[in-house]
Amino acid sequence: MGRASLMQVGRRRPVRGAALLAGVLALVCVAGCGARDPDRARSGEGRGGRGAAAVSAEGSAERLERDGTTITVGDSAAEHAFMLYEDPRCPVCQEFELTGGAKTIMASVRKGELRVQYTLASFLDDRLGGHGSVKAVNALRAALEQGKFAEYHDVLYANQPPEEVDGFTDGELLALASKVPGLRSERFDSAVRTMRYRDFVEASEKAYEADGAGGTPELRVDGIVLPDGARGLIFDKESTSKLIDIAMGRFRPDPPRMPAEG
Repeated sequence: MGRASLMQVGRRRPVRGAALLAGVLALVCVAGCGARDPDRARSGEGRGGRGAAAVSAEGSAERLERDGTTITVGDSAAEHAFMLYEDPRCPVCQEFELTGGAKTIMASVRKGELRVQYTLASFLDDRLGGHGSVKAVNALRAALEQGKFAEYHDVLYANQPPEEVDGFTDGELLALASKVPGLRSERFDSAVRTMRYRDFVEASEKAYEADGAGGTPELRVDGIVLPDGARGLIFDKESTSKLIDIAMGRFRPDPPRMPAEG
């Protein structure tokens, strides 16, 4: 799937895009206008398939898209794509992954309803010092080669060090890789230690910046940028489930109640 702005998507599929946004706005009001928004100061506000797909232990296909930076998890035939922008060192991303809507999204991926497309950023190294984000993105790219991206991705967020510590060292990344059956190998270990995918890391960060993401985590549905008030929906499992229903055309918000005539 190509990178598309809201205007581009609107020109190509105006009815579908407008309907999706209308449903999202309705959901925002149902969930509570001004719902929780991630701390943009911590999550990075202000920063600017090749070959056959591997299959993870969960049975979800994984592949690098033709743009060379987008990592897709899920059935390529799935009609809908949820695009996620994340920095491995971002604690707000960890919140989304561990207690927010990430697992709800992945459950739909396993059902074949949608696919998730990741763009991995690494800007927090520049902001906080160190190399943890860069090293983690490189290691995730190495895991993709063995169909272990999704599993390793989950392990990294479950064991994410405090962002100010810069704890994603080579040794820690290899130790965490040992938690994923079948991931450790001479090739994987070498890729981690030598930054084999440095070019991918740099290109992925540039893609994040070029797409104009407002911070991490950011979710786009079928290439459509969600309204500002909807950013917090992904931190609530029920709201995320309804967001999936909107994309699938299953969500029908209750009509507003009209005041009784006096």
